[in-house]
Amino acid sequence: MKKLLLILFALLVTASSVFCYTTTYSYDKYGHKTGSYKQNGSTINQYDQYGHKTGSYKTDGNTTTQYDKYGHKTGTYKTNSNGTTTQYDKYGHKTGSFKTNSSGRTIEYDKYGRKVGSYK
Repeated sequence: MKKLLLILFALLVTASSVFCYTTTYSYDKYGHKTGSYKQNGSTINQYDQYGHKTGSYKTDGNTTTQYDKYGHKTGTYKTNSNGTTTQYDKYGHKTGSFKTNSSGRTIEYDKYGRKVGSYK
């Protein structure tokens, strides 16, 4: 989950460019490919290690909507003006949030605002 949040956050930052085409690969600690993310404008498609689509993300301004491989909405990410990204489930209920500080450390919070972890 932490790796997904970091990759998603990094791709969201670059999603503002309409003509940006990017592929990012993820690997486990042994160097084995675990999946990939392909960005085409404001859409990011997620694939497993075999190249099968597992989901997608569509960005519109400061809001990113997550979909499963069938195109059903599974959640939403909203970034506010101070850089905090809040996660919501498919029904719109807050599930958590995260923010990256100036040193590049991402701090994750639960739906009540309690710190649950941090990673860099």
